[in-house]
Amino acid sequence: MSFRSSDISDLSGQVIIVTGANVGLGLETVKQLSTHNAARIYVACRSKDKAVAAIESIDREVPNASPLEFLNLDLASFDSIKAAAAEFSAKESRLDILINNAGIMMVKEGLTKEGYEIQFGTNVIGTALFTQLLLPKLRDTVRINPQTRAVILCSAAHSQAPSDAYQFDKLKTTMKDKHTTARYTTSKLADIHYAKALAAREKAVRIIPVHPGMVATNLHHASTGTFLKPFLNVAVGFFVTPVEKGAISQIWAAVSPAAQSGQYYGPVGKVEKGSKLAQDGVLQEKLFRWVQNELKGHADVFE
Repeated sequence: MSFRSSDISDLSGQVIIVTGANVGLGLETVKQLSTHNAARIYVACRSKDKAVAAIESIDREVPNASPLEFLNLDLASFDSIKAAAAEFSAKESRLDILINNAGIMMVKEGLTKEGYEIQFGTNVIGTALFTQLLLPKLRDTVRINPQTRAVILCSAAHSQAPSDAYQFDKLKTTMKDKHTTARYTTSKLADIHYAKALAAREKAVRIIPVHPGMVATNLHHASTGTFLKPFLNVAVGFFVTPVEKGAISQIWAAVSPAAQSGQYYGPVGKVEKGSKLAQDGVLQEKLFRWVQNELKGHADVFE
């Protein structure tokens, strides 16, 4: 599908959040959306200094860019996620587009503040909590903008997830028996399952999972995956998509009227089924119910 930044429709009046928006795909997504008259775009990330630098870079490069604002968000902390959602909800009466772009890739062993394996906790649990805390604002916005949606960034790497991907009793450990690559690919499989299961239950707001393909981003250079890192470093130099084009996949999912809730898309706007595990409805339900149980007491949950 041919889709360019110039194909983005007018976003006048719309309020947008992009997580992980200070670098890579997130920064590029904000930059391209900022040329289409949005009322405000929130740059959601952990570092205020990096967010301010990103905002200033866009303001220098983009004439008459949409107003950009920092939103302090650390997806590895429930307290930070709740504070970010509360701050946004207090400031804004609407949320037209939520782009869950933030994530970490093949990092060293670690835990989130609540004790989840760091990649699963950040990429899946943190994203789920932030999305569900903002669903009331998204639902309110559907009344004035039927195109309101939440986009969840996935990865084609989910196809490399181990067959025993969801060992639920180990997701609150560092999972040191699993290689960092297995922990990452498991989290990206879970992002697809979570997005599709949420879409099946959420009747008002579109929930759209999408992957950008192989894109030259900071995540590849920062990864510590013994097996994939050498390949990624070579790939980045030879045949990956530059970030300017790579961001188009999630931008398309964020703005195109053709994007359907619950459908998994690849570049650009291509309908994909995902791996055999990604198509496993029983596994999807197990994952979603486990996530909802973890979010009880923190956000409204789905049965």
